[in-house]
Amino acid sequence: MKVTGEYRQLIKEIRTRMGLTQEKLASLLGVTFPTINHWEHGITIPSLLALHRIRSLVVELGNDGADLLKTYFDA
Repeated sequence: MKVTGEYRQLIKEIRTRMGLTQEKLASLLGVTFPTINHWEHGITIPSLLALHRIRSLVVELGNDGADLLKTYFDA
């Protein structure tokens, strides 16, 4: 899977659209709060497994996430 663009912006946008805190997104993705925080601040990048989970969340957004799929993932 190829992801383009800024990971940190993608994570922030998903959280905003889903109305999630960093802690709640971390729980959904099976990672820790510091992991989400590091992604959003550009300290680290998501693993391939995490990217698959992130993409699944974007797909679950349906029409509300279609632009994110187009912008960040080769859909």
